[in-house]
Amino acid sequence: MPFAPVWREDSRVLILGSHPSVLSKRNGFYYMNPHNRFWAVMSALFEEDFVGADSTAKTRLLLSHGVALYDVVEACDIVGSADATIRDVRPTDLAPLVEGAPIAHIFLNGKAAYDLFCRFFPKYQSMAVCLPSTSPANAKCRLADLVAKWQIVKERL
Repeated sequence: MPFAPVWREDSRVLILGSHPSVLSKRNGFYYMNPHNRFWAVMSALFEEDFVGADSTAKTRLLLSHGVALYDVVEACDIVGSADATIRDVRPTDLAPLVEGAPIAHIFLNGKAAYDLFCRFFPKYQSMAVCLPSTSPANAKCRLADLVAKWQIVKERL
C-alpha cells in the first residue's frame, strides 16, 4: 500500500521519489532509512529540524514551506530497496496533485525516479528537474553537495 501524498491545495513544488524503501515501508513514512539524507537536506534548506521530527511534524514542516511529497510508483515488483530492480510498475495518480495546486516545478529524487516519471508522466515532463538521489546508494555525493544541488527547490518556491 503506497503512502498518502503529503500535499495541500497551496503546495507550490512537488518532490517525487521512486518507491518507498523497505525501512520506509516498515516505519510507515517517506525516507525513513536513517542513512537516507533526504530529511537532512530538507533541514539544511529550510533551517528547520526535519531529521528529529516525527512523521506528523515532517508533514507539517513540508506543507508550511509549500512542498508536496509523493512517489512515482504506487506498486511494483522490487528486490529489497534497489530501484534498479523495479519491474511491473503501477504508477501513482499525480493529476490530482499537479492540477489541484499551483505546482509549477516537480523535483525528482534521483535518476531512477526521473526515468520512471518521464516514462509514465510525459505530459508533466517540462516541469521536471532531476536532482541527485539522497539515497545511501548514492554514497559518492556528500551531504554538502546534495544541499547545494537541492537548493533549487527552495529557489523555485
